[in-house]
Amino acid sequence: MSTGEHRIFAALYDRVLDPVERRVLGPRRAALVGDLTGRVLDVGAGTGANLPYYRAADEVIALEPDPAMRRRLDDRAAACAVPLTVSGAGADALPAADGSVDAVVFTLVLCTVPDPARALAEAHRVLRPGGRLVAIEHVVGHGRPATWRRRLAPLWERMAAGCRLDRDTEAAVTAAGFVPGTVERFPAAPSWGPIGAMVALTATR
Repeated sequence: MSTGEHRIFAALYDRVLDPVERRVLGPRRAALVGDLTGRVLDVGAGTGANLPYYRAADEVIALEPDPAMRRRLDDRAAACAVPLTVSGAGADALPAADGSVDAVVFTLVLCTVPDPARALAEAHRVLRPGGRLVAIEHVVGHGRPATWRRRLAPLWERMAAGCRLDRDTEAAVTAAGFVPGTVERFPAAPSWGPIGAMVALTATR
């Protein structure tokens, strides 16, 4: 969720990710967000890929600061079965009072925020005690693939609207003070590719 407007990136985003969404990410989005209740912040909601899967929330507030991505998010709003508000706020200053949110969702966004620790601290701030954090992110992984992802990260960041290949989201969530819950590590084929190593996790405040 880098600053600015990325029109070409937004135009290609859904088309490029479509095969992975259908086979890998879609079912995991449904499992993670489908039963979230109360007030939910979807941080860096992008083009709105999570929207069709919300079923139990009282309210979803979808945050997307990139105008090009947000236009596509607006077009997808009708796919959300629960009350939805779209906001241009970013991850570094969530538009919610302390302890006022029941769940915070990060899906393919902590790779792009300039300061993941600050974004997670904001999530921790706005969540009520016992509130849930859920995330699906690509991560640096381990072994040789991790080594070359670290080397490729600066170039990839320039090519992919600020996306970093060298983030360790699982460790960052724990460092932010969350209590770990479920963790699933899985590949987005091919597993050795730039975004091949992924994690789906839950945690509580």
